[in-house]
Amino acid sequence: MAPDIQAPPARKFALPLTLGFAVLVAAASVPAARALADLIAPAPIATPVAAAPAAPQPAPPPPPAYAFDAPLPGREVASPFGLRQLPWEEGGRLHEGVDIAAPSGTAVKVAADGIVTRTGTDPGYGRFVEVRHKDGFSTLYAHLGRNLGMKKGVYVKRGTPIAVVGDSGRSTGSHLHFEISRKGRPLNPAHFMDRTFASADDLPLKAAARVPRKVRLAHVSRWPEGMKEKVAARRAAKGSASGTQASRGEDGRVRVRIEVAAS
Repeated sequence: MAPDIQAPPARKFALPLTLGFAVLVAAASVPAARALADLIAPAPIATPVAAAPAAPQPAPPPPPAYAFDAPLPGREVASPFGLRQLPWEEGGRLHEGVDIAAPSGTAVKVAADGIVTRTGTDPGYGRFVEVRHKDGFSTLYAHLGRNLGMKKGVYVKRGTPIAVVGDSGRSTGSHLHFEISRKGRPLNPAHFMDRTFASADDLPLKAAARVPRKVRLAHVSRWPEGMKEKVAARRAAKGSASGTQASRGEDGRVRVRIEVAAS
């Protein structure tokens, strides 16, 4: 009778070891599979968020109804609007504009949009240009040196050079005489130069038309040609009529001789 053959002891553990290894492999592969699935899965689609509506922008302010530039930007007024007495005048009179000193040849610019109504030469104003603007406004530029092609009927935009500074006419030196008027009434240009006005209600018409009562004595650097002789003759005639004699010395001072009747 053949002897019983027993299986080696190691084979008793083969099946459990195989099963255990398979369990371990399966357990370890679960996270890996999840990671792989995460890589392969498509990215979630983001739901678009509607943008908030932009706040409405405020409307730009309307352009001013009236705008006046200075005819000589950056230059100061040497002689203001108002009652003035020149050395050769016997009394004060209204200086209907402002005098702005500037070197000869400086460009004179029109103060506002308008149409040229007059150009020419006047004994007092010298060479001049007059421009009509809306709502009855007019500007005058006088004692000019040269007209830059301005003629009656020419339309000019605010800031356009129309002439150059000079000392033509009855002038005491190189300067611009500048006037503003409305419907023939003189206005003080200082109330308008370099200013804008939103509407007609904002125009300083009342203040600009006011004339101070005080007469300002003007100082000039040069007398108009022949004026000193005319003044001397006029004073001499007055002196003769009143029993006095007036004469002007070389220093410009007036000397008066009064005749006294013998008692």
